[in-house]
Amino acid sequence: MIIYTVNAYDVKLVDNVIYEADCSLVKVGGDNIDIGANASAEGGDEDVDDGVETVNNVVYSFRLQQTAFDKKSFLTYIKAYMKQIKAKLQETDPEQVEVFEKGAQAYVKKVIGSFKDWEFYTGESMDPDAMLVLLNYREDGTTPFVAIWKHGVREEKI
Repeated sequence: MIIYTVNAYDVKLVDNVIYEADCSLVKVGGDNIDIGANASAEGGDEDVDDGVETVNNVVYSFRLQQTAFDKKSFLTYIKAYMKQIKAKLQETDPEQVEVFEKGAQAYVKKVIGSFKDWEFYTGESMDPDAMLVLLNYREDGTTPFVAIWKHGVREEKI
């Protein structure tokens, strides 16, 4: 199980099984370090790439690594992951098993129905058995959001 700190993000619960959080595209890099030299006086070029990069704030903050799936490999992964979560719930919170199964099945159908629109990320460790972070865009086509499985995280108040 992964612990994500989501206090900094507006998180909403979907179908009692998924946490969704909107993301932003932010600029990183481009640190201007003045060492006191005048590049133009010394024949240097001032038109240097500033190193600014636009990134997704959640992907960048949590150092997520993009991974790729086709539908078949995603279904293989998600079935194994759901089985793992169900087993853990049966041990720790049996009354949540039915809620999880019903909601997870509905959300997976949603992902499969628009599969080409989704991006998949793993944590920095790239653990193949860990949770995937799913990324898509809202109906406006410009607002990215991430989705993680509620029952696959331990919640901690910070």
